[in-house]
Amino acid sequence: MTTTDTARSAEAAPDAPLFGPDSRFSAFFDDPRWALAIIRATVLEAAHPQIGAALVDNSTFVAHPWRRLRNTFLSMRRMFGADPALREREAARLNRLHARMSGSDSRGRAYDAMDRATRAWVVATLFESAVTMCRLSGQPLDQDTMERMYAEYRAFLAALDGDASELPEDLHDFWPYFDGVVAHELENTDAARVILYRLFDHLPAPALLDGAPALWAAGRAVVGPLLGAITVASLPEPYRRRAALPDMPGATTLMQGAYLAAGLARFLPERWINAETIIETLSLAPGSDDPRAHTVTALRARMKRASALLRLLTPLGGEDGPDPAPSADAQENRRSAREFFRKVLDQTGDGHLDWPDLAAMARELATRLDLDEPEENRLYDAFAAWWRELQGALDTDGDGRVSAEEYAAAVPALAGPALIRVAEVLFDVTDKDGSGSIDADEYRALFRTAFRRDLDTTGGTLGRSAFVGDFLSFMAGRRTGTAYDPLLVDS
Repeated sequence: MTTTDTARSAEAAPDAPLFGPDSRFSAFFDDPRWALAIIRATVLEAAHPQIGAALVDNSTFVAHPWRRLRNTFLSMRRMFGADPALREREAARLNRLHARMSGSDSRGRAYDAMDRATRAWVVATLFESAVTMCRLSGQPLDQDTMERMYAEYRAFLAALDGDASELPEDLHDFWPYFDGVVAHELENTDAARVILYRLFDHLPAPALLDGAPALWAAGRAVVGPLLGAITVASLPEPYRRRAALPDMPGATTLMQGAYLAAGLARFLPERWINAETIIETLSLAPGSDDPRAHTVTALRARMKRASALLRLLTPLGGEDGPDPAPSADAQENRRSAREFFRKVLDQTGDGHLDWPDLAAMARELATRLDLDEPEENRLYDAFAAWWRELQGALDTDGDGRVSAEEYAAAVPALAGPALIRVAEVLFDVTDKDGSGSIDADEYRALFRTAFRRDLDTTGGTLGRSAFVGDFLSFMAGRRTGTAYDPLLVDS
């Protein structure tokens, strides 16, 4: 069944479940127009002062956007799926995640990721952007379809908060609510500016294109500004005016053309536009045991050749080059301290190491392993103890965070007792059956690949001491190309 057939089936079933494959949401999930709509919704979210502050302080969307995209995709699949138990578990996980995010913005205003009105705004932007993407692509939704889809998004909010009272009950009342927030609450926040003017220009390559930096940079130089212009043109006019966003000549025509083209792409073969397949393929790392990896490896080799040719023909300036080659007496395959700081430790991409960076590490690991609350708390507590140890050892100027310079000056202090405890707890929560060793399935859950041939394995398992030793070697020795790189390095 094609995406179009799915949408028609949903429209023909007014009593279809609010969740599951027959929902309005599912009919749009693999729609190529969503790529544009999600970017638009994310900007509207980031323009809310509370959400913007939370993103700047806690999110990894700048340094690791592809990882963030994959995790968001999987979460939405679970929340809108047909299994109520899985939806309840995912909602609990999201609530635990958001409960750990609170603080104040640069103007001293408090934010709390569990604020119910703010969470309702996130849902509102997703619904309104879905409606807008249909309108801009020349296929506006009829009233019945909009009402049905609005009921689904309210049910999504109710699954998170227990009820959906922060969103108007009737669709007729939703539009004044939405317009009111846009006109009176949204701001030109740092997070919104980062998405519009920095993220697209500096977007790191996904794993699929990681070996072709020149080719990726060339494509990004063209597509990045276009995506920014399309997104700005699609935003509500009151917000564009209030945030003083540029009104570029021809941007409206470009935006409408992009949505129309994306709408036509819906008629491509379903396997070409399946969102899960696309995201998983982009995330495949070299050496993965996924059957698709063979095709990806061959494609990556061709792209490397194209990238090398492009670099010769049109050298690109302004790109961060590779770190200088290590000296002859430097250990083979070791990262420089600055590269390790940037790629591994600074998870939020703000140039400093502080608690949100380590919390992001714990969050990624807990998400991969789908931990229950007690195990998740153990992991967070271990990372919190490591942060206290790092802060005490490396924060020489007492500003509450660690700079790249402070880290480089005291590299050996990284691998203290608290980091050993992190490795031990990570082993324990990965060892789901409590056997004292990690088997192939447990290993794959953490690393998303089969056992690496260079691992010291016995009987098809990985023991505690080998796991802890390898983890510490990665975190303290900063070796590249290990099985532990995909945990915290991948974009």
